Amino acid sequence: MNWRSQLATALSLSLSTVALVGVSAQAVKLANGTTHFVQPPRLESTMATQKVARFLGSTYYFTLTLPENAGESLQKVVISPQEAPDRARFDVNRTEAFEGTFDREGNKLPLQSVTQDSKTQAITVTFDPAVAVGKTVTIGLYADRNPDLGGTYLYGVTAFPAGEQSSGQFLGYGRIPIYDGGQDS
Repeated sequence: MNWRSQLATALSLSLSTVALVGVSAQAVKLANGTTHFVQPPRLESTMATQKVARFLGSTYYFTLTLPENAGESLQKVVISPQEAPDRARFDVNRTEAFEGTFDREGNKLPLQSVTQDSKTQAITVTFDPAVAVGKTVTIGLYADRNPDLGGTYLYGVTAFPAGEQSSGQFLGYGRIPIYDGGQDS
């Protein structure tokens, strides 16, 4: 292979790579109109301000990062408590969301709605407007009361991109430890 054909091959590969990178920055939209994240958000951390069983007035924080290459903004998040001997009792009207993390709170984010399914107790937080790519966002769920029993409580977190027909991406489980007695560690 002479130097000209090597250069042509290298240039062709470079242009192909640029084309692939350009495609990956766009949202994935299927033929049926369903929108997906190219790169889903990450569940960064979960924590509660008070970890003692039966404690009145604790906030459970869920922090997510929407990567630059997500391809689509974040429209809503569903937080689903998993089967457990007891559950926290949340006041969805006191839900908050902000840019940043629990210890580095940024601008408040407006919420379109916060609802709780009466059967599953899953809480759906819908942003208005949707959260832009490249942002870290924290959702604070206010618990009127922590569970009555100590243990590790799991909350499944699913994120949905913007769009009328969006497909949720399960991000994992947030773990909230609750302690019996007077331990708060």
